[in-house]
Amino acid sequence: MLDIISIGDCTLDVFLDIDEATVSCEIKKEQCVICFNYADKIPVKRITKIPAAGNAANNAVGSSRLNMHSAIYTIIGGDKTGKEIKENFRNEKVSTKYIRCECSKETNYSTVLNYNGERTILVYHYPRNYRLPALVKSKWLYYTSLGQGHGKLHGSLLAYLKKYPDTKLGFNPGTHQLREGLVSLKPIIKKSEILFVNKQEAEGILGTNNRPIKNLLLTLRDMGANQVIITDGPKGAYAYDGNKFYHLPIFKKYKAVERTGAGDAFSTGVIAGLFWKKSLAEALRWGSANSSSVIGYIGPQKGLLTKSKMLAFLRKNSSPKTKVI
Repeated sequence: MLDIISIGDCTLDVFLDIDEATVSCEIKKEQCVICFNYADKIPVKRITKIPAAGNAANNAVGSSRLNMHSAIYTIIGGDKTGKEIKENFRNEKVSTKYIRCECSKETNYSTVLNYNGERTILVYHYPRNYRLPALVKSKWLYYTSLGQGHGKLHGSLLAYLKKYPDTKLGFNPGTHQLREGLVSLKPIIKKSEILFVNKQEAEGILGTNNRPIKNLLLTLRDMGANQVIITDGPKGAYAYDGNKFYHLPIFKKYKAVERTGAGDAFSTGVIAGLFWKKSLAEALRWGSANSSSVIGYIGPQKGLLTKSKMLAFLRKNSSPKTKVI
């Protein structure tokens, strides 16, 4: 039996550190845009290439470092990048049994623009023929970002959860999944042990703006998820388990070098905390600690904590604590 199987696309991430840009935000709005001079040549300060990135890959690697026996279902291309991705998983002790190769195609690719610690990601998902293999029993599944055509996995995923009712599902929908809309998402949310979304995604799912955070949590949980967690950037994370609402502020003294993978690190830490029999309140701290470490580095995986480093981090940072709100 495995501890967790991550399901989602993986990519080659190429990070471009840039200095010459501006950010424009609407007055009294949270929506901002990054701007370049049109038809200009923009110098890049540094390039960093990260194979085996992507939401599912970050979760699989992060879970392995936290002493969980992890595997990943993903599709790679037949190029050099695909081979590097598979080797990276082996080095991180992630089972590659469920990796499939569409060898006539290339591996997914992302360009990440890093400006002042915030990232803008340009993503290309190659069209894939998604088909869930016969997975062994796992204590957790983590279902996250996939490209177009992913909907054919839903029936297989639900059948797996029916076959193994003790398996817990962590659902962190990606861009294409969110764009499918609530009708497509509802059956997966209903079977989720935890639904992970940020505030903007929660509002998008519900087609609303400016709802109180408790209302967002309550409405999403009413769709069937056992627990709902909403992250809200510098305001921290909020959770609802059907009995209590929780809030955990961020570890403020940890400054961001680059934020890619912060959400993946958070959800990975939360699931690992629960796996290691921590309360939801303490598992939220595991998630925030993992996220705080990741943003101190370029790329989504270098800062992922091992279990010993996680425990040391939390001993060193006794606050903030999760509060009932």
